[in-house]
Amino acid sequence: MNDARSTWKSNLGFLMAAIGSAIGLGNIWRFSYMAHEHGGGAFLVPYLVALAVAGIPIMLLEYGVGHREKGASPLAFARINRRFELLGWWMPVVAMFGIMLYYSVVIGWCVNYFFHSFSLAWGEDPQNFFLNDFLQLSASASELGGIRPPILLATILVWVSCWFICYRDIRHGIEIAAKIFMPLLLILTVIIVAWTLTLDGAWTGIRHHYLTPDWSKINFLAADPQARVAAGRVWAAAFGQIFFTLSLGFGIMIAYASYLPAKTNLARNALITAVVNCSYSIFAGLAVFGIVGFMALNQGVPFEEAIRGGPQLAFVVYPQAISLLPGFNALFGALFFLVLIIAGLTSGVSLVEAFSCALTDKFNWSRSKVVSILCLLGLLGSLIFTSRAGLYLLDITDHFITNYGLVLGGLLQCLIIGWYVGPEKLRRHISRLGSRVPAAWNFFIRYLTPLVLGLLLLIAVKGDLQANYGGYATIHLFLYGLGWLIFCLVIAFYFARKPWRASRLKRKHRYGDQDLLV
Repeated sequence: MNDARSTWKSNLGFLMAAIGSAIGLGNIWRFSYMAHEHGGGAFLVPYLVALAVAGIPIMLLEYGVGHREKGASPLAFARINRRFELLGWWMPVVAMFGIMLYYSVVIGWCVNYFFHSFSLAWGEDPQNFFLNDFLQLSASASELGGIRPPILLATILVWVSCWFICYRDIRHGIEIAAKIFMPLLLILTVIIVAWTLTLDGAWTGIRHHYLTPDWSKINFLAADPQARVAAGRVWAAAFGQIFFTLSLGFGIMIAYASYLPAKTNLARNALITAVVNCSYSIFAGLAVFGIVGFMALNQGVPFEEAIRGGPQLAFVVYPQAISLLPGFNALFGALFFLVLIIAGLTSGVSLVEAFSCALTDKFNWSRSKVVSILCLLGLLGSLIFTSRAGLYLLDITDHFITNYGLVLGGLLQCLIIGWYVGPEKLRRHISRLGSRVPAAWNFFIRYLTPLVLGLLLLIAVKGDLQANYGGYATIHLFLYGLGWLIFCLVIAFYFARKPWRASRLKRKHRYGDQDLLV
């Protein structure tokens, strides 16, 4: 790669790509089952707190660092101080070899469901179809049970698509895809939510289980020790979801911001990205809880017994909604899952881009070769998640990556900017480019946000030590959870040890802010 970087063709293109990275399967697939598992309305409270305390402040931080240093996260943090380069590698490694390996398989599920939509193959019992006919789910995580060929073929298609989009520069790949498909996703989501609200029992499900908080589920100061542990997990899950859904702690937003031109309103872009993304998640959740409320009424059972929760939730609820449409079911189903595929890809390509940008920054390797090799390695790493035990392995890996890997990345960024660089210097850089960042942001980055993230990490560790997550065996949690984090750390350490070209570490001050970094 030459030192001259590609740039976004327009600010709208950047916003669509950033929102596309943020809005994806995480908003529909992951948010819905996290809210369902953690008390619906009770989950929304820590989710919104997490947005205010961590989401928006760290989004501003990552935009500012990426834009100022004109590099992916390893280069950006190496320019601050070579000692911090390991963090710069940790984030895109977790994105690429932690999340993208199983995220690509979930997109592959959508590819399969796109074709199943034409015949409404899930029939009258979408839950049984998904678990037994489609996944052919093993009895436990111990039984891999072999690879499911339809899922493998779809996953190959996903990786080929990511390769095709990332192979080209950002203007002609990621930006074009985001501009076309993000508006389409929003339109179709509005349609399906509007239709859901007409179903009998939908408002009951939404009102009582989505919009009404059960405060006991989020009270981590409760007298009962078990209740405190359960509440702590809800808060940790909410903060993990904010990081996942906003693509924070991945190095993505740092890389994307590095492609922005000199004069860009970073504060406005960060606020728009965060608010649009989280509003979309909450809005899409109306459909999930409305449909479950309808199913509970039809089956004559309590809401909690109407459907099985977990990562499979969206692949049960949305097919049920599609089957309930008064006409054009197959057409709507195909369109809906096609757009989910594209939404997944806009997030997936950003996961690949974060790591490929880091490699090309440091080693001056050809972008085409880097992307090709990464996508091949990613496909090989995804194979285990295409097995009949893939749902279990995905659930374990996702829990550890989001609750520990991403939150740790956010915490360390706050400590570096808050206590080494000084938040005021970065705040001045962001503010002089457009909208003014309130001085309170300094307090958040230096004190409040790292304090909260540190406490949540301790709560998450304590909860996992007291009781195995999801009732999984200890060996499975170690191999697919903690083991995966250790694997990512080894890769990050390997690349951080490699030398830079001296010219790459030189800062190019072009905005009159030479005092930004010490």
